[in-house]
Amino acid sequence: MKEYETIIGLEVHVQLKTKSKLFCGCSTEFGALPNTHACPVCTGMPGILPVLNKKAVEYGIKSALALNCEVASCSIFARKNYFYPDLPKNYQISQYEEPLAKNGYLEIGTNSGRRKVGITRINLEEDAGKLLHDIGSREIDGSLVDFNRCGVPLLEIVSSPEINNHEEAYSYLTTLKSVLKYLEVSDCDMEKGSLRCDANVSVRIVGEKELGVKAEVKNMNSFRAIQKALQYEVKRQIKALESGERIVQETRLWDEKRESTYPMRSKEEAHDYRYFPEPDLLPLVVDKRWIEEIRNTIPELPDRRRERFIREYGLSEYDAGVLTAEKPLADYFEQVVRLYDNAKAVTNWVMVELLGRLNAANREIEESPVSPGQLAELLKLIEKGTISGKIAKTVFDEMFNTGKNPQIIIKEKKLVQITDEKEIEKMVEEVLKENPGAIEEYRKGKQKALGHLVGQVMKKTQGKANPQLVNRILKEKLASSSTT
Repeated sequence: MKEYETIIGLEVHVQLKTKSKLFCGCSTEFGALPNTHACPVCTGMPGILPVLNKKAVEYGIKSALALNCEVASCSIFARKNYFYPDLPKNYQISQYEEPLAKNGYLEIGTNSGRRKVGITRINLEEDAGKLLHDIGSREIDGSLVDFNRCGVPLLEIVSSPEINNHEEAYSYLTTLKSVLKYLEVSDCDMEKGSLRCDANVSVRIVGEKELGVKAEVKNMNSFRAIQKALQYEVKRQIKALESGERIVQETRLWDEKRESTYPMRSKEEAHDYRYFPEPDLLPLVVDKRWIEEIRNTIPELPDRRRERFIREYGLSEYDAGVLTAEKPLADYFEQVVRLYDNAKAVTNWVMVELLGRLNAANREIEESPVSPGQLAELLKLIEKGTISGKIAKTVFDEMFNTGKNPQIIIKEKKLVQITDEKEIEKMVEEVLKENPGAIEEYRKGKQKALGHLVGQVMKKTQGKANPQLVNRILKEKLASSSTT
């Protein structure tokens, strides 16, 4: 059996987070009633003229700079002509020969380390509408069209065909999403259609220079679906070639239920769209001063922030990667560290306790009922010995469920740690009397017996005794009893 290699190129469409559409003043708000965010411009009525949204251009340039692209001093809008019920003008305003930016790259993590994936081009374009074939669980007679999405500003980001497997595709997409969310140019919500991805997939025998015939895979609505679709399509093409079949260039759709791709139509070539310059829009001229002004607004991006977290806070590569993947999470972590200067303790509480509860509740970090200040206060109470680490988890549960401050919860539930040595000594003596077998085991050198005795003291005090004091007093009592 021949050895094959996979070549994948990704086309990502990102909805820009502007309040109005690319060429008119209609709202881009998600979830409105059908056809309530539509006007003569975005529905292509006769006699209308498009007016370019400056904020969309700014977001496009900002994204291009963050992705190490060359921003064009002059780019041209073009009409991409095709006929479909959700495209009222029968053309889509996009960019073709002279896009907004090109020749960039995105650095991604792979199994063999970090590497760069080229970005061929970035261009602005308007979205099409949406066809509805059913409403809820009810099928309808025919299809309905909603023009609310028509004219919504999109950024098309096209990678070079340099991705070699589904894991690298996943890494590329998650890294790209992280960068765009850091820039705050898009919410990248795939459920709302704010981030969509098409994949061009081909295989070839290892050592060949010419690319194989590609299939474009569409209709993938999650990163997991993209991974599964790419895995399936690669296996399909290899199996076909091994059987002597010819791969045809086509567009295929991913079927989530069957976990397979199926043909939609033969793949269009660029000339099939009959691109020509948009006659109603002037060339987009961007001066260098504006580019530099936009460059100065770019925040510290995930890669650099991850490196700084490793250097500044002594975090592991993995922990730093998790904490910096989302800007709000990284911001939350740093706010806690500023209030409680122990990065290791903060990391453990944020990654294990807070994220664990947020994931279970299907919430984002922005929805956390525990503020950075409240978490810092809880950690200070542990450090002071007011509560033990074990009790702190009980307090944290209450904080998460109610949003109350830890001091209030500790007072209400009487959870203050017992630090009175005489009181603990009394409990220790009771436990020793009740567990002669454990004392004998300890004298034989079995350290587990000490853990059992500590557990019994903690049980008597409902977890409120200071564990360090319990350990010390127990050892002292055991040592003195062994010499008498």
